[in-house]
Amino acid sequence: MTAPRHYLQFKDFSREDYAHVFARARWIKDKFKRYEPYHPLFDRTLVMIFEKASTRTRLSFEAGMHQLGGSAIYLNTRDSQLGRGEPVEDAAQVISRMSDIVMIRTFEQEIIERFAANSRVPVINGLTNEYHPCQILADIFTFIEHRGSIQGKTVAWVGDSNNMCNTWLQAAEVLDFKVHVSTPPGYEVEPERAGLHGTGHFAEFADPIEACRGADLVTTDVWTSMGFEAENEARMKAFADWCVDAEMMAAAKPEVLFMHCLPAHRGEEVTAEVIDGPQSVVWDEAENRLHVQKALMEYLVLGKVED
Repeated sequence: MTAPRHYLQFKDFSREDYAHVFARARWIKDKFKRYEPYHPLFDRTLVMIFEKASTRTRLSFEAGMHQLGGSAIYLNTRDSQLGRGEPVEDAAQVISRMSDIVMIRTFEQEIIERFAANSRVPVINGLTNEYHPCQILADIFTFIEHRGSIQGKTVAWVGDSNNMCNTWLQAAEVLDFKVHVSTPPGYEVEPERAGLHGTGHFAEFADPIEACRGADLVTTDVWTSMGFEAENEARMKAFADWCVDAEMMAAAKPEVLFMHCLPAHRGEEVTAEVIDGPQSVVWDEAENRLHVQKALMEYLVLGKVED
């Protein structure tokens, strides 16, 4: 039996893999917009395991699998034996014998790595504390739709060095662009946690306006990610000067785009003027989770499919 291919971090794929997935996403999205059925995963089953709450991840994977002709089964760890102490390794053996692909949204990356090591089918990271590769997949596809290749471009990350930031840094190494990171003191990037090979594709800035200077894309996330709620009050004070506003956007290139993975808190990490303004592509970005994940599932289950 051939070992399945998994998608657990952004760096799991090569530049060539991404070129294929983005091309397929464009083709699949075009068929979707023309109401043309496309069912390459007919009679295939996706199991979605959620330990963290979700709106976009569940909706995009569940709708996406149905649109590809397959079925999607939702499992919450509170309602399954995983939530009652069944070893992850045992759950992986059983679930992967009854399905064709698995998506997991959980806390520590180690959990999904252990599951994948014992799975007979592909496993997708729907979000962990450390990484969020499917979101960055959608973000980069959105950038390509609006501005063309991201190679050689500059992305400004303003805010917490969280799973989104870590994944942007990995993407910069794989796809050859730069990330300017600005975080409050004490919340800086941890290169080892981000899984970086070097520091040539990112630079850190104490001043968020300087991080945004000359950027092609400015992006951020909530100040308090899931699992860090106890730090909320301290983070509100620490991040007060890291709200993406019109001044930061003005420092970037005139054609700059703004992205946010959502949900957003207007008046905290971004002003309403920016997220609801003409440079924002957050709704395209949210929709594109559907299309890139359909391409991703097609690739992991069927390999390279040509038109």
